[in-house]
Amino acid sequence: MQTRITARFLATRQGQEANRILRSCVHCGFCTATCPTYQLLGDERDGPRGRIYLIKQVLEGSQASRHTQQHLDRCLTCRACETTCPSGVEYAHLLDIGREQVEAQVRRPPGQALLRYLLGQTLPHPARMKTLLQVTRLLRPLLPGHLKPRIPLLKRAPAANSNTLTSKRKLILPGGCVQPLLAPEIDHMATRVLNRLGFELISAGGCCGAVNHHLSQTDKAHRLMRNNIDAWWPLIEAGAEAILSTASGCGVMLKDYGYLLQDDPDYAQKARKVSQLSRDLVEVLEQEDLSPLHIDGRPAISFHAPCTLQHGQKLQGRVETLLQGLGLKLAPVRDAHLCCGSAGTYSITQARLSRQLRSGKLEALLDNQPEIIITANIGCLHHLNETSPVPVRHWIELLAT
Repeated sequence: MQTRITARFLATRQGQEANRILRSCVHCGFCTATCPTYQLLGDERDGPRGRIYLIKQVLEGSQASRHTQQHLDRCLTCRACETTCPSGVEYAHLLDIGREQVEAQVRRPPGQALLRYLLGQTLPHPARMKTLLQVTRLLRPLLPGHLKPRIPLLKRAPAANSNTLTSKRKLILPGGCVQPLLAPEIDHMATRVLNRLGFELISAGGCCGAVNHHLSQTDKAHRLMRNNIDAWWPLIEAGAEAILSTASGCGVMLKDYGYLLQDDPDYAQKARKVSQLSRDLVEVLEQEDLSPLHIDGRPAISFHAPCTLQHGQKLQGRVETLLQGLGLKLAPVRDAHLCCGSAGTYSITQARLSRQLRSGKLEALLDNQPEIIITANIGCLHHLNETSPVPVRHWIELLAT
């Protein structure tokens, strides 16, 4: 693709990066075949190729409009297009650059701006989020019927595990933000399984920064990332083997720290190390002898592969292979590459499209009448659970019996 990016922007690292990514696109359109929003809306501007053109126009000096912003907002950042693209276009990184430029040019309507600000100020902070959920639970009887299922229950964290094995193998477990409030059992069960395999998990740090990053709140996202690096660095120096993510959405963010902080003179090197050490739960378990684990029962199972697992981290099929190796049978799921509509804050900021995507995803997951749906990301889990007639759980629960 030929480009004429403005000289001023091309002189920046972001401009050079955008130029490189744009020039790798060959207009083939394969990406539209796997783009969830293009499949729903049929608008070229709501597919990756069209969004690339919109970003290109802005970077070449055209004034961004509210419509430009809307089409970029509608992108789930699911990265299915990256999996499909024969040219290796790094669409997600280009989208981040484009969104940031458009955000600087286009003023959002007051209600929308306030919503995004509140999401960025609450979701990454467990204490604030807990207070908000407690208030909304009290108000739940007064809410419209369609909103009531969206108010999650707060769960009490299970009793701490006791590490029964003496081991020098240590993993860092990020503190997280939403998951410890909505599903604390996930980290509890992951810790129990890994304890039995000889690992000690050390909880440290907080939100990975993904929420703010995808809301184009770049400074806030980078501040959270630096805070995490500061919390983890002494543990890394002490020999921690990896930084473990039990939520695939956080995992893809952690693996991008090196890229996102590459211009920070104080943190660039440490951020690269964090990315190198970051592992999804399946990447750790698939390297271990799992014979000490005992799985009771063989329920009918459908696996929802989060976009952040299969497209973001490029771990397509890895959880399925691990579970099948342990004797579990997973039902085939049609269109498994398509997003469920959760996508971080997307289910709130683009609620109508999100519900449409969830409806199609649940229909596919329920085709073979499973007793349980399993997934690998807290956002997908909560989003699907709102309307699923069968329980949706994290896959580690199957190994923690």
